[in-house]
Amino acid sequence: MVDVLSDALNVIDVARQNGKASCVVRPVSSILTKLLEIMKENKYIKKYEIISDASGGFIKVDLSSAINKCKAVRPRLPIKAAEMGKYERRLLPALSFGIIVISTNKGLITNVEAKAKNVGGVLIAYVY
Repeated sequence: MVDVLSDALNVIDVARQNGKASCVVRPVSSILTKLLEIMKENKYIKKYEIISDASGGFIKVDLSSAINKCKAVRPRLPIKAAEMGKYERRLLPALSFGIIVISTNKGLITNVEAKAKNVGGVLIAYVY
């Protein structure tokens, strides 16, 4: 079984560790593009470009120097709104440093938005 999200975040993290300015992630998926949009809004990546080809396409990601680490959360844990602080302490290095991406029935949102809306969901990834 292939986890597209874990593979993509691993490619981004390895490119960051090697000091590269950009990387190529494949294949394209809707959840991956939504995650990249959240990372762009929070200035963890500069931009991304979806390029279609015969083999399903790929995404060219331009990295920013703000990213220190990005990983998918495995297994995908369901959490309640009240448990958000526990996972922030577990996954992020400091308070208000980084984001946790959560899948809710309203789509992908960050931990800050989830706290403001008082909703829970499934942990997807974290970036700092």
